[in-house]
Amino acid sequence: MKTRFITSSIATAILAACANIAAQAAVTADEAKALGSTLTPVGAEKAGNKDGTIPAYNGGIKSGPAGYKAGDGIRPDPFAGEKPRVSVNAANMAQYSEQLTDGAKALLQKYPSFRVDVYPTHRSVAFPKFVTDNTAAAAVSAKTTNGGRSIEGVHAGFPFPIPKDGYEAMWNHLVRFNGQSYEAKYRNLNVDASGRPALATEGTSVQDFPFWDTARKDADTYWRIKLTYTGPARRAGEALMIVDPLDVGNKDRRAWAYLPGQRRVKVAPDLSFDTPNPGTAGATTFDDTFIFNGSMDRFDFKLVGKKEMIVPYNAYGAVYQSKQDDLLQAHHLNPDLVRWELHRVWVVDAQLRDGKRHVYSKRRFYLDEDSWAALASDNYDARGQLYRAGFAYMAPSYDLPAPYTDMFGHYDFVSGVYSLTGYIAETGGLRHTKALSDREWTADSLAGSGVR
Repeated sequence: MKTRFITSSIATAILAACANIAAQAAVTADEAKALGSTLTPVGAEKAGNKDGTIPAYNGGIKSGPAGYKAGDGIRPDPFAGEKPRVSVNAANMAQYSEQLTDGAKALLQKYPSFRVDVYPTHRSVAFPKFVTDNTAAAAVSAKTTNGGRSIEGVHAGFPFPIPKDGYEAMWNHLVRFNGQSYEAKYRNLNVDASGRPALATEGTSVQDFPFWDTARKDADTYWRIKLTYTGPARRAGEALMIVDPLDVGNKDRRAWAYLPGQRRVKVAPDLSFDTPNPGTAGATTFDDTFIFNGSMDRFDFKLVGKKEMIVPYNAYGAVYQSKQDDLLQAHHLNPDLVRWELHRVWVVDAQLRDGKRHVYSKRRFYLDEDSWAALASDNYDARGQLYRAGFAYMAPSYDLPAPYTDMFGHYDFVSGVYSLTGYIAETGGLRHTKALSDREWTADSLAGSGVR
């Protein structure tokens, strides 16, 4: 079936002008004038769509519903009580085929119990003023280097609100704003082909984003994470730490692991790319994390265009209000608990480079225009057949405000297994915190956090 992409006049002009994937200059001052006028301050189209199923952007949600207590890690659903405007299943999916990812269509075809309940669209994403101010400045100063793998000329703002190629769009996802630091107790869960759930890992996740610290304009790190495992019992006491630089082309990811049996910290250079992720018991790759994570040097990334797609969105019920036993059903998450909406997304295709190795030969990513977070992916094996599909469950932290998509899952169409990463509904939710000091991000500190 032929795919139709919907682009704004600005986006169309930008895509037509794209010449290559090498170092890119910033957009012109005239192009940047669209930010805050026809485009939102981070580059989304302000206007709604023609039939009104996607509304105009009005600034998003910046406060919680009645009953929300400031500082609480569990966020009530501001859209509780709404009913789906349409329900997509195997019988009627052809009617909505253009708006469904290949992964969603595969699930509908394979499992009669799977469905996609599409609710009214709410453009709920909002940002602090410093984010939008710095994004406006970055639009005319940021550029990629090292064949798209690194960026420079930007701090505490989205680097490419008007992207010219796939690398720029993916950088917006990689440095997406989640706040400056947050902590959560989480569970990673796998459900096997028979429908039996199992705990892959649980523990504490601390994430820190020096790139978004306005006081650290010289920060060369955009993301760092420290995981301390408390379960299952065989993994209790283990710890991992990953630090990702802005200059990926020259500095590369740094990673360490603490193993309590050895009582020492070891450099872990393999915690990247298609190495099976032990945090999901090997059900996903390291660069499946957050739908995509890490260096872009194994694929060529092409910006295809913008399209209206049905994606998980405002999924507060699944992220914050669900019970694990209710959410995890055989073959897929409980459709009653997952909210989907129609949103405009940037589509980015990734093709494996000649001479590079990866379990995926090609990938397609769907980046939310309002937050730049990847909300879905289709991942294909060496034969070109759909291997895995990923979905991130958007539930913005209206109290900061900041988008939040760090509960995500992948479906494996070969093994029949699916995974859910970052489940926090029964463990206290998510708390935005003060960033740790740099000394807490050393190998020595990792050993201290993992001792049992």
